[in-house]
This record gives sequence, structure tokens and C-alpha cells, in this order.
Amino acid sequence: MKKLSDYQMDRNTLRFLRFTIAIVLALEISLALFYFLLHPPISSFTFLTGLMSGMAIISLITVYLSYRLGWMYRSKGLKTTMLGGYAITLTIVLLNMGLIARVMFTSVQDVVLTGILLIFTSGIVMTFGYFLSQTLTERMEELAKAAEEIAQGNLAMRVPVTGNDELARLGNAFNDMAIQLDQMDIRQREMRKMRNELLAWIGHDLRTPLTSIRAMLEALADQVVDDPETIQRYLATAQKETRYLSRLIDDLFDMSQMEAGGLRLDLQENSLTDLVSDTLESFTEQAFKEGILLDGSVEKGVDPVIMDAQLIGRVLTNLTSNAIRYTPPGGTVSIHAKKAGSRIHVEVVDNGDGIKAEDIPFVFERFFRGEKSRSRRTGGTGLGLAISRGIVEAHGGQIRVESTEGVGTRMIFTIPKSPE
Repeated sequence: MKKLSDYQMDRNTLRFLRFTIAIVLALEISLALFYFLLHPPISSFTFLTGLMSGMAIISLITVYLSYRLGWMYRSKGLKTTMLGGYAITLTIVLLNMGLIARVMFTSVQDVVLTGILLIFTSGIVMTFGYFLSQTLTERMEELAKAAEEIAQGNLAMRVPVTGNDELARLGNAFNDMAIQLDQMDIRQREMRKMRNELLAWIGHDLRTPLTSIRAMLEALADQVVDDPETIQRYLATAQKETRYLSRLIDDLFDMSQMEAGGLRLDLQENSLTDLVSDTLESFTEQAFKEGILLDGSVEKGVDPVIMDAQLIGRVLTNLTSNAIRYTPPGGTVSIHAKKAGSRIHVEVVDNGDGIKAEDIPFVFERFFRGEKSRSRRTGGTGLGLAISRGIVEAHGGQIRVESTEGVGTRMIFTIPKSPE
């Protein structure tokens, strides 16, 4: 693997080659102009060619040593680097012009005047270079200070952006990064808050059924109740609470498996029609008690589907349970499955309460709950939809929601009919 210094050397080599080509082109163009415009004697042309070639070689050696020694990377500031570059360039120019003036001009006064003009020009160039470097370094210092503020936790920090050059694009990219970091920080704080609330909810949901189960078992053990009908009712209630605890623990276990990347699929040819039928059957009694019409359909050509039947059944159960939970008496909940090309399209539709528009982007996030108050009826851990998304995506599919508050919700997921 190449080190950073190796890449810098590669870049330096490429830059030196470009500089060499530019020097050679400048030399050829200058000599061509000298020859065709002034028509000098061969001796003068040969002399000037040798002189300019020598200065070109000196320039190349100077630049090569600068790159080789890496003085640009050892400089304490960009301003120093730029001014140093200007100084080296002007030194080479002064040497070129000085030698040419000394040879071409016979008058010492002309040579001195040329030198004075060159020094004046050099002062202008160095002043302009300082002004340019000052402008660039100030903009870069603003970026550096903003980065330090971000590192210290001030995620609201932004840098002023002016111009359309590379530094302006860097400033825009920096601001975009800061915005994303700020949003991530807000989301993480929300997630921490939801985790804390989740722990409180789980503690409540564990304690309530356990207290109920313990009280009923103690009553049965102490023979406080002896009526057969009451005994059966106690046992049925204890079984119901136990099943609730089991589902809660399964949700937490499955979520931890998904976060650890340990969800394994048992992919086999299975009947989606049977899964939909089983789901409808398991919720028929609950829907009837709550006055909700429950129906479903599976189009021809859907079966067989290569999938983990138990996990996809879990998805259908979670989506249907949610739909029934938030559908008022007299409403309807429907499950429909159809083939869409090489994929299977499944949707669970209800005409219940719907989801708030601001909550829709987060409904599949773990621990998210749109409603702040909760009861055993509208309860849950906020993990069901997150688990459903994990299962669907593990099959190579996608899941999404369409909902209008007060109108109803459509939960849609697609999976490949034959995943690779």
C-alpha cells in the first residue's frame, strides 16, 4: 500500500514534467519570435539560444531541487510558500534579463536602467503576490477556525462563502458537512431520548404483566379462589400476559440480532397465499371483537416465493397488528399480494387514524413512536416496524408507507420472487 509521501512524490513528478514542457514551449516560442521578427545574424541567434537554454536549464534545476527537497511542504504557511515561489521566479527572471542586458547593451547606463526597471517590476509582482496570498490565507484560516469550532462541538458553525473558485467550493462542501453533522447530532439526541423512554416503557411493560401473573398465581396457590370458572379465567389471563411478555422479549432479541448483523434467513419455496391466510385467521377474532372488517387476496402467479416463511409471516403480523390497532370500529383492514415483474408486491391497507406527515419519515426507525401517550391497547415497543424493515431488506426488498392523517394508511413492501 502506498504511503501519502509516495502519492505526493507522484504528484510532484507530474507537476515537474508539466513545468518542463511549459519551459521548453516558452523557449521555442521566444526563439521563433526572435528569429522571424528581428531576422538576427546566425551568430546572435546562436548566442541567444545558448543563453536562454542555459537559463531554462537553471530554472529546471531550481524547480527540481525545490520539489526534491520538499520546501513547500515544510513551509509554516501558504503565504510564505507563495511569496517564496514568487521570489524564486523573479530571481530567475532577473538573472535572465541581467545577463541579456549585459551582453546586448554596450552602455553601462542602459544596463543600470534595465536593472532598476526590473527591480521596480519585481516589487510590483511581490506586492501583488503578497496581496493574493493574504486573501487566500484569510479564507483558509476561516475554514480552519470553523473546523476547530466543529471539533469542539459547535455544530451550528458555518463559514462565509465568496466567489466561485476551489476555496468557495470547499467552503460550500464544509457547510454541507456541518449541516449533516448538525442533523445527525439532533437525530442522535432524539434517539438517546427515545432509548431512555423505551427503557421506561419496557420496565413498565415487564412489571405490569409480571405483577398480574404473580398475583393470580399466588391467589391460585393459596386457594383464595376455588370457583372453576374464575380459575380458568385466571389461567387464561396469565397465558395472555405470558404471550405478551414473550413477544416483547422476541422483539428485543430480534432487534439486537439485526443490529449485530446476525439475522439468518431460511430461504425456501413457500406459499405466500398460505401466509396471508394464516395472518387473516390469527386476527379474525380480534378484528371481530373490535368491529373491524378484515379481508385479503393473493393474485394468481404469486406462489411459490423463495423466502423465509417465518420471518415474512412476522412482517405480515406486525403490519396487520398495527393496522388493527389504529383502525376504529367500523373500519376495514385489507391484505393484498400481487406479482410485479420479478418481484412480489404486498400491501396492508386500513382506513384508520393515519400517520402525521412529520412522522412518516421516521416510522421505520427503531424506538420511534409517533404518539407520546401510550396504553396497552396502543402500546408496543416501537420496534415492530423497524424489525419488519430489517426482515424485508434482508430479503433484498424495500418497505415504505403512504398515509394521510384521518384517512388511512397503506404499508407496502416488495421482495424478489426468487432472490439470489
